Amino acid sequence: MAALTDLINQVEDKALRERLLQEAERLSKQKKFGLVFEEHIPECTPLYGIGIKRGSTVAKKTGAINDLYRVTSIDGETATCLRLASGESETVALSELVPVAQFGEPIYPTLQPIAQVENAPDSDLWHTLIEADNYHALQLLEYLYPKQVDCIYIDPPYNTGARDWKYNNDYVDSSDSYRHSKWLSMMQKRLKIAKRILNPNNSVLIVTIDEKEYLHLGCLLEEMFPEARIQMISTVINPKGNRRDNEFSRCEEYIFIVYIGNAYIVSNGTDMLRDSIKEDTDEEDKSVRLRGLLRQASNHGKRTDRPNLFYPLLFEQGTGKFVGHGAVLSVNDDRNSYIPPEGTVAMWPIGSNGTELTWNLQPETLMDKHRQHFLSFGKWDGEKRTGYYLSAGQEANFKNGLYNVIGEDEDGAYIIELKSASDKDIRPLTIWHKKSHSASEYGTTLLNAIFHDRRFSFPKSLYAVQDTLRFFVADKPSALIVDFFAGSGTTLHAVNLLNAEDGGHRRCILVTNNEVSADEAKALTEQGFQPGDPEWEKLGIARYVTWPRTVCSIEGHDVNGAPLKGDYLVSDTDGNPIPMSQGFKANAAYFKLGFLDKNDVALGRQFKEILPLLWLKAGAVGKRPKYDGELPDMLILPENRLAILINESGYMSFAEQLNEHPEIDSVFIVTDSERAYREMISGLKVTNTYQLYRSYLDNFRINARR
Repeated sequence: MAALTDLINQVEDKALRERLLQEAERLSKQKKFGLVFEEHIPECTPLYGIGIKRGSTVAKKTGAINDLYRVTSIDGETATCLRLASGESETVALSELVPVAQFGEPIYPTLQPIAQVENAPDSDLWHTLIEADNYHALQLLEYLYPKQVDCIYIDPPYNTGARDWKYNNDYVDSSDSYRHSKWLSMMQKRLKIAKRILNPNNSVLIVTIDEKEYLHLGCLLEEMFPEARIQMISTVINPKGNRRDNEFSRCEEYIFIVYIGNAYIVSNGTDMLRDSIKEDTDEEDKSVRLRGLLRQASNHGKRTDRPNLFYPLLFEQGTGKFVGHGAVLSVNDDRNSYIPPEGTVAMWPIGSNGTELTWNLQPETLMDKHRQHFLSFGKWDGEKRTGYYLSAGQEANFKNGLYNVIGEDEDGAYIIELKSASDKDIRPLTIWHKKSHSASEYGTTLLNAIFHDRRFSFPKSLYAVQDTLRFFVADKPSALIVDFFAGSGTTLHAVNLLNAEDGGHRRCILVTNNEVSADEAKALTEQGFQPGDPEWEKLGIARYVTWPRTVCSIEGHDVNGAPLKGDYLVSDTDGNPIPMSQGFKANAAYFKLGFLDKNDVALGRQFKEILPLLWLKAGAVGKRPKYDGELPDMLILPENRLAILINESGYMSFAEQLNEHPEIDSVFIVTDSERAYREMISGLKVTNTYQLYRSYLDNFRINARR
């Protein structure tokens, strides 16, 4: 109906226009069964960087993006425009206008590199952040990864009626006779494409929502995924509750899980209704992961950082049995001057590179752990033993009866295992209540530690996202995970933490727009700035929050460069705590979605602009290739596992070089001839082949018809 109303408003005959509007309103009030809403409400995307010419559809940069004009003529720096809604003519400065793509129009995207962070130069794993309207970004992802995505996790706007910081959380149209239509229309269009990029054999769609739209979202998912299994989880994200006047305080939100194909959950040995120690998923290893006694330098563990924790541990000479500790040395004392008691060997907290570190425990706390059988040591090599102990939280679990004691080691330390480890099929409940899922402590507080003075409303708990993802990708170490409502970037942060925890190689793609808050937009406008200006763009969510968080979490520092404090709540593959200051062995590339002229693409004039897309389509393996010179006959890129034949006459040499690089599994061939393309690929032993630029152009022409 909204699309019909938009068309009726373009009728020039006033009397006829009013009569048609009356009839349309009458039709909109008729009742039907099922989920009924006004579909096809127009959406528009500004195309910054595209030139304006006669016939262009444009909008004012500071006006409503769907208040459209048609350029009828251009005179110098001004344009005469016809306002489509009223038919009125208006003269506007070109600098105040931006070309617009309407929903359903074909687009020909490119990715403009903005920045990158490389904290693992030896790794070929690259995450991606795409700054874009997520509808057009999803069209691009359908070209890049059709039916290839293992998991989509999204936290869409909740339609609260508010304009929250950095993105519009109000999708209610003022002319919407059914309050939820605009939100549902927005979600439906994006989920249609999301369904096409999910692996139909085994994948999952995860959508978080609150009480405003969960009923309508549930109906929409049932309608769009009739072949899937769908569950809804209730999860406590605010244990203190969000007070509502004269109503119950809300403490929870909801997670819809859409199981595609034979998707299933990987049980983690907890019911998610109460806090418990994470268990080792290896059925042969049921022991509790103890904390390392040696503090790492990255966790303020140098001797100069905590001099009261620098003292020797004493072991019997020959047997290596633990017998106690020596006195704490002052920061100026030389440890080599210390003489241990006769018959003992002193072991100091020394790093593998010889750095003087510290223990995690005070001497009296260490001995108390020993008396309680909570202090353990590894094998004696004649000089040292690696120390471990139960943390305070593990001690509490021990006292609460969550562990079984199955014996003692030679030093009297308990050998314990989790009681629930013997239960091989603990199924998580549909109500989750875990302290680590608190959005305040592990969402807002965590972001404040990175940004200090930058606010983001209602970020998800890092561990809530990680736990949710783990259920579906724990057994997929190379999973491809997409979040096209990226917000502050929690999903990519969680994927990196999951990889650090189990050694995985999972890749994440984030998509977010670069909107500024309503208050900032007003202030910037008063200062004479417009969308697209650098002063405006730098305060958008992608550039001010999502990307800085990505960089800081990967490199282990805040926005001022200071090391992040504390440890993550999970351990690495060796059972050791993961210091936040350690960062992650990962890389990420940041792009902005742009648009190309299809004729220039077809003529091969946009190779440089298309190259990032080819890198992504080949799996984003290795550092993104760059090419700024004259077009060569071919590009052979084994480090990216891709190759491109640009000049057909070089095919024989191209095929010979491919034979020397069996690691290349994606080949792009530039040719206008379908027959020539088929002949050439028939002689190649490559998994994936693509015809340029036909596959690219056809994809987005097809998308326009959907």
